[in-house]
Amino acid sequence: MGKHDVTKEKAKSKNKKKKKKIGFKIFVTILIILAIASGMFAIRVNQLGGGWQGFLAALLGHDKHTLEKLDKLYILLMGESTGSSDTIIVCSYDPKTQEASMLSIPRDTYVGKNKSNAKATDKINALYSAGATPEKTIEAVNEITGLELKNYILVDTKAVVELTNSIDGVDFEVPIDMKYDDYSQDLHVDLKAGMQHLTGEQVEQVVRFRHNNDGSTYSYEYGMEDYGRMRTQRALITTVLKQTLQFKNIKEIGNIIEIAKKYLKTNMDLDTLKDYLPYVTNLDTETIKAEQLPGESKVLNGLWFFLYEEDETEEIVNELFLGTPEKELTDETVNETSANN
Repeated sequence: MGKHDVTKEKAKSKNKKKKKKIGFKIFVTILIILAIASGMFAIRVNQLGGGWQGFLAALLGHDKHTLEKLDKLYILLMGESTGSSDTIIVCSYDPKTQEASMLSIPRDTYVGKNKSNAKATDKINALYSAGATPEKTIEAVNEITGLELKNYILVDTKAVVELTNSIDGVDFEVPIDMKYDDYSQDLHVDLKAGMQHLTGEQVEQVVRFRHNNDGSTYSYEYGMEDYGRMRTQRALITTVLKQTLQFKNIKEIGNIIEIAKKYLKTNMDLDTLKDYLPYVTNLDTETIKAEQLPGESKVLNGLWFFLYEEDETEEIVNELFLGTPEKELTDETVNETSANN
């Protein structure tokens, strides 16, 4: 090897060492930047309440003023299946006080004007028209409750199936043995009573169940037929909510949001709804107030209807959504609350 070659090899070796030093410096710099960024993120998480709430809030770009700007939510939730809505629930959530309420409206609730001429189209679920006219349902619910709801969310049962499967199922106490088949809707329910781990498809079965093939249904004490179904639906909603908003499901947040965009129909901005997500994680589902519209079922003109009781309805609405005893309730309070819907 000549002198020139030796010099060339030394130069190469020197350049390699220099590149290694530069590479090491870049690596260290990246580590320092990541450490600083992680530290700043951790500080922000702590400032935003810490834990799962703080993590999500920081991830969504929230600051300490975001929660202050979030109003109490009032939403009419409607479940959609095969073009009809047999699930109608008034929901509210206050992210500042962590208070939430649900009021189920029976699908057979009478909304007509002349009881002597009552017909099937006078039932509240007839206003739905395959999701094309949710405003009519909102108008009827407002007439019943005295609220001024403006926002609605239509939930396809496919969303329930996909959401539940995305979090690997939910644990739920099925209240009774369920065995029902409706070949016209391709609906088949086959579940045993008791605590069990349900898939998305089984959750849909529970939500849609009313009675068994032999005509047996929920007990009188639990609430028969639609009353039992509404009670089960409220319990299942809180269960799915509670088990979805767990830290272990962080990897599924993006997928959950995509499922919402795919299957939910709403007049609200989903990005606005997303801002509530971090704070819902702190909601104690055991404290959710849940009731169903008071009243009784009667036959009108040969058809079964649910007739709500006005005075009792007013009391329940005040308790669930206005937070004001009836004797202290004023028009000013009602207007102020309604303005935030």
